[in-house]
Amino acid sequence: MRITKRTNIAIRLLMYCAAHPERLVTKSEIAQVCNVSENHLAQVINQLSQLGYLNTHRGRNGGMSLARPAEIVRIGEVFRLMEGSLPLAECFADAENTCPLISACRLRLALMDAAQAFYASLDEVTLDALICDNLDLVKLLQPVGCTRATVAVTPAT
Repeated sequence: MRITKRTNIAIRLLMYCAAHPERLVTKSEIAQVCNVSENHLAQVINQLSQLGYLNTHRGRNGGMSLARPAEIVRIGEVFRLMEGSLPLAECFADAENTCPLISACRLRLALMDAAQAFYASLDEVTLDALICDNLDLVKLLQPVGCTRATVAVTPAT
């Protein structure tokens, strides 16, 4: 299974926003830190905003923030919504299906089961779980050129 570029960008964007809950983040800083084009990012921001995952603010002091607490954002749900109705294999596409084996092939059922297991596994993961206590990730998600320490390091007990 291959995840689309749009879904990959969406998860990076949500992680970036979750790592900076105290402020609005900008499209340009996310593009730079997450190594994505601003054009692709703008499309994903629009979609996540329409889906209720982001609050966006226009203008000179604008930016975006999470519209939901990171603790309740389920990664499986985000994946389902972003991936949409893309067929997993040709046999899932009604119009473009040219497979001559469709009437007897059992692979389709196996793929359906695998996809359900994949999403069920991701349903157990929250956005918060991806960033909470992940100091290495939080460091990577700092704006380029940011030198101030924004994460307090607590020694392990």
